Amino acid sequence: MLDTYRHKGLRRSLVEEIRVKGISNQKVLDAIYNIPRHLFMDSGFINFAYKDSAFPIGAGQTISQPYTVAFQSQLLDIQPHEKVLEIGTGSGYQTAVLMEMGAKVFTIERQKELYLKAKSLLETMGYHPHFFYGDGYLGMPSYGPYNKILITAGAPEIPQTLIDQLVIGGKLVAPVGDRSSQIMTLLEKISETENRITKHGNFIFVPLLKGTNS
Repeated sequence: MLDTYRHKGLRRSLVEEIRVKGISNQKVLDAIYNIPRHLFMDSGFINFAYKDSAFPIGAGQTISQPYTVAFQSQLLDIQPHEKVLEIGTGSGYQTAVLMEMGAKVFTIERQKELYLKAKSLLETMGYHPHFFYGDGYLGMPSYGPYNKILITAGAPEIPQTLIDQLVIGGKLVAPVGDRSSQIMTLLEKISETENRITKHGNFIFVPLLKGTNS
């Protein structure tokens, strides 16, 4: 798990780049600096690890652009020890960011290959979220309710099953739209019958799919 002074220098530059783009939450910036993103990518692509861009990780998925990870994390406004449900573990990079910010993370991945890879890597790095292989559309109600929920794939709409697993006063962040473009959406649960929804710009994510894929 090599993390050199060069890697740290590249991360410092990346942090400054996303700060200039509007990320102001210091906990988010510290998490981006502390996590060696190159460990989440195949060794042949180390040179791309600290560019502010997404990159393929296999199984038709990508490791999200660092700015996007930071943007979603900032919108969630993580507080220490909050229970956070993450829909789409992917590479595990966003999971690590949430944990660095002090969250207690429950993360679901539908692709068996990615689930196993991320679980192995994160545990080797010393991160121990609650991992689940399953259908993110269903969430994980038996461990809820959650203070925050993060969807890391483009959804045509926010599943009601997930809203139901959010505490009153909780926040859910999701990219909502069709396959070509989504709008980053923040849902704040005001009561059991009322939600406040605000929109925060256009992004492009891989689609949120139902079921599992072994």
